[in-house]
Order: sequence, then C-alpha cells, then structure tokens
Amino acid sequence: MFIETSIITPMYNCKEYISQTIQSVINQSYESWELILIDDCSTDGTFEEVSEAYKDHPQIIIIKNQVNSGAGYTRNHGLELAKGRYIAFLDSDDIWCSEKLQKQLTFMKTN
Repeated sequence: MFIETSIITPMYNCKEYISQTIQSVINQSYESWELILIDDCSTDGTFEEVSEAYKDHPQIIIIKNQVNSGAGYTRNHGLELAKGRYIAFLDSDDIWCSEKLQKQLTFMKTN
C-alpha cells in the first residue's frame, strides 16, 4: 500500500484516552496513511493495551522507547521511521474530525 502521510503520535501514560485518538485516525476519509505510535515508557499500561488492541492493524506501527526521553525525542524518532511524503503530528489526547487529513492535504496540494 502506498503511504502518502505518516502520522506520529508520542504516548505517555494515556491509557484512558489513546483508543479514541487512534480511532479518530482509523475513521479518516483519507486512507493513505500510517500511524506511528511511540510509547515513551508509560507506567500505566498504555503500551500493553495499545499493542494488544492494534497489533493486527496493517497501518499502525507501535514501538516503545528504551528509556523515557520526552516528546521531542519521541517525535524525532517517529520522523526517522516515517515512510510518508507528508508528516502529521497527533498528540495522544487529541481527536481528529473524519475529514481532517483529506481537507489538509487538498489545501496543501492546491496552495
């Protein structure tokens, strides 16, 4: 599958709401994306829950930092792994409307 957009989401102790964030990406009308979830050594079971729930989703990559390194390092790690032409950052406590990527990419390509 061609990946046009890589979405990078650092995770840290967000077990209570990360599934809503992930679901907002899965529900996008635009389909050429990969979601790179990077856990920054959460202590609340975030990594384990996300790994189990989304382990078989072909567009979702789940990794864990070896040591807690902060959001900046984690985003840069995601950039190293990204395969898309475009990059989007999504915080673990944010939710996207289903047309977000389609509208953003259309705007960027026409302007």
